[in-house]
Amino acid sequence: MQDVALLLLPGASRLAAQLLVELLEGANALLPEPRFRPRLCAAGVAGEGGFDPNREWAQVWVLAPWRPLASTEALSTLPSQLQRAAQRGALLGAVEGGVLWWAAAGQLNGRRACGVDWLASHLQQLHPEVVWGQGLYEIELPPRPVLSCARPLALPDLLLGWLAREHGEALARQLGGKLGLSTLRARDERVLGESQGHALMPPKLAEALTLMQSNLAEPLPTDDVARLVGLSRRQLERLFKQHLDALPSRHYLALRLNRSRELLQRTGQSILQVGLACGFSSGPHFSNAYKAAFGCTPREERARELAGLREQRQPAAGGGTGHPREARAA
Repeated sequence: MQDVALLLLPGASRLAAQLLVELLEGANALLPEPRFRPRLCAAGVAGEGGFDPNREWAQVWVLAPWRPLASTEALSTLPSQLQRAAQRGALLGAVEGGVLWWAAAGQLNGRRACGVDWLASHLQQLHPEVVWGQGLYEIELPPRPVLSCARPLALPDLLLGWLAREHGEALARQLGGKLGLSTLRARDERVLGESQGHALMPPKLAEALTLMQSNLAEPLPTDDVARLVGLSRRQLERLFKQHLDALPSRHYLALRLNRSRELLQRTGQSILQVGLACGFSSGPHFSNAYKAAFGCTPREERARELAGLREQRQPAAGGGTGHPREARAA
């Protein structure tokens, strides 16, 4: 068995950790013998539950937010710990800002890693030694594998792409089918939710949209979004009305609902987990908002998706596609 460290830093996506565990355990079920043993680890914790860089890790994944983290003693020693783990031959994995920690450890010199458009210039200034991509994910193999993605929802595409190289496309397709993924996205596709139309928008509006897309699980108040992009609330509302014909709060809600729909269709997460991942702490509120946007409840959406998958696995007998209907404009 290969031990896989999932190093969850403060503010990291718990959805990403759940997806990694689900994907690796799903691969175990399809391989002739179980191969991966994922373990959640905490930085700066000794003993059980902590990250031991001297252990023989087959893979070390760093899950971190893109925003800077407050300096602590545990985090100050993390780059040197990651350096030791890398020197022992571990595969290097990163979700979102995890790449910054591998770069700080000096492990991405001349290597490709996944960044995001809105931080492109900052990343280049901070770590010019890294070749920054801005697609869904990056897979670098020789001399040591480096896997990275800019968003948690790109993890299935990243992991299945890597598993296809390591264990064959048949296994990757079978695992994707079990997870309800009929097609995988190429690494050079745009990051989920980041429209190419952003480039045609006023910079302040594009910044506000990116902030919203990066904070779906814990939605920011409109006043905070305005302050972070250097506008007053009224100026921000005027921009949204002029270019998107919606108030910031309404557009933010639409982004969260669209993300929840994709989670329901692309992952096996429970409806409660999906709601929490998209900023809905109340189940009834999530259900009512979802039905108002898409014409069905999250439970009905999930049931419809499962019915469509069952139809796909049966011999074709003509008829419909099984796809849920398109959402009405928010």
